[in-house]
Amino acid sequence: MLYFKNDYSEGAHPRVLEHLIETNMEKLDGYGEDKYCRLAKEKIREATCCPEAEVFFISGGTQTNQAVIATMLERHEGVISAVTGHVACHEAGAIEYTGHKVITIPHYMGKIKAEDVDKWVETFYADESHSHMVYPGMVYISHPTEYGTLYTKKELTEISEVCRKHKLPLFLDGARLGYALASGADLSLPDIASLCDVFYIGGTKCGALCGEAVVFTKNNAPKHFSTLVKQHGAMLAKGRVLGVQFDALFTDNLYVEISKNAIETAQMLKDAFREKGYEFFINSPTNQIFIILENGKMAKIKEKVCISYWEKYDENHTVVRFATSWATSCEDVQKLVELL
Repeated sequence: MLYFKNDYSEGAHPRVLEHLIETNMEKLDGYGEDKYCRLAKEKIREATCCPEAEVFFISGGTQTNQAVIATMLERHEGVISAVTGHVACHEAGAIEYTGHKVITIPHYMGKIKAEDVDKWVETFYADESHSHMVYPGMVYISHPTEYGTLYTKKELTEISEVCRKHKLPLFLDGARLGYALASGADLSLPDIASLCDVFYIGGTKCGALCGEAVVFTKNNAPKHFSTLVKQHGAMLAKGRVLGVQFDALFTDNLYVEISKNAIETAQMLKDAFREKGYEFFINSPTNQIFIILENGKMAKIKEKVCISYWEKYDENHTVVRFATSWATSCEDVQKLVELL
């Protein structure tokens, strides 16, 4: 079987594994208090041009979203997200499980618009009975989005300005951030640190075995955040596992360099799909490719290729996702092209 189902099917990049093996027998403090976590945090501060950043390592993406959102919101607040946002669709109600509502607004190929956030908040406070409603407490976006689309620097600046206007923290989910940075888009890591109040750098989908790095950019981490992370079951006793991995990923720009492979192999596939007359659902600039397939053809492809169902298109067609990763080989791409 060819595997294009997701971007976290492989283990970890060899240099990450090498660093884990090199440090394996060292006796280190637990819970992220080791020297490799400190080294990785410093490298992330340098990469983001944010020397005041507070950096925390968390075990996975859902745990990160839940811990960040739940600890930054007051009990009566919810989080604004695109209706297609990961926290609204694919996290089993993890945010609602903490007692906070996900407030959904329209999406535009996965992205939200600053004017929609502004209008929603203005309308909320214009309602004389808003004290009986869930207050907006923060704004959540992902980059890339669930559709593989990217925010421009202008778009993120506009959203950031609206958030400042309404005193709402802006949280960017960077589960696939490496692929955004490798895509050649105009939004850099320092830009993200400057415009967002908190974001995370995804490791699980970008070369690590597991783990994400949460970055609070304005000395604004919730009080006792590490304790609260542990309450959420998101802290590893062997925190070194995360620190060592991010130490490797942020040495010699490895994080971005290995992510380029996903963009390059995705482009090879896009070119082949176009050449062979396949219909695109959207034009994603990153590593997620969305194709409209006739149901019979989809079933035939699935006999030899692992792909993801995305959504129903009509009675006879389905949107499916082909995903590449830092580890996708040109050989597998060529085999898929031949199969198509």
